[in-house]
Amino acid sequence: MIRTEKLTKTVPTSEGPLTILKDVDLYIEEGEAVAIVGASGSGKSTLLGLMAGLDSATSGDVELNNQSLAKLDEEQRAILRGQLVGFVFQSFQLLPSLTALENVMLPIELKGDPDAKTKARTLLSRVGLEERWHHYPNQLSGGEQQRVAIARAFASEARILFADEPTGNLDTATGAKVIDLLFELNKEYSTTLVLVTHDDRLSKLCSREIKLVAGEVVSDQKVEDVVHE
Repeated sequence: MIRTEKLTKTVPTSEGPLTILKDVDLYIEEGEAVAIVGASGSGKSTLLGLMAGLDSATSGDVELNNQSLAKLDEEQRAILRGQLVGFVFQSFQLLPSLTALENVMLPIELKGDPDAKTKARTLLSRVGLEERWHHYPNQLSGGEQQRVAIARAFASEARILFADEPTGNLDTATGAKVIDLLFELNKEYSTTLVLVTHDDRLSKLCSREIKLVAGEVVSDQKVEDVVHE
């Protein structure tokens, strides 16, 4: 479902070029749940952004569902993202002028589905927010906002879900509930899940753990092997 080949990202700085990612080769199967871990500044979020087609690599390539991102222009990448990809961010990224229901309806409406409202209400019910659908983001707690964001991500019926520190702004108890919900829905929808996290509990629920150090992959192993080390 996802393949990277010699993926490299370099940015200019006042002291010369800075390499954030170097020659990253990965292959992620359909339906896998993969955690990307590493210290701050190791390149995790950059890798996620490149795999999702939100940013362009300096060299190398990403393939999503056998389609090369390097061969697409920005408009074509946006279309592919709309067809394949859902996102859950640490900062929620909800539209403040839309209610919880309208935020979840948006990706469904963009696909031209006339049943957007019913589907959005069903998903909000699944994440325990059936009573809060008419509230705006600023009327919701952080945990509730993240649950709306998860409902929105699955509303698009994405085949790949990218999550960047999805529990980063949540307290431990709320984060645990959000984690359970994310994996429950992921199993139900058979989505390919790729997440960046500092949260051990979150990474241990994945099937694979990929560790980055200074922009390079230093380990890529099954989580059961990591746990038993």
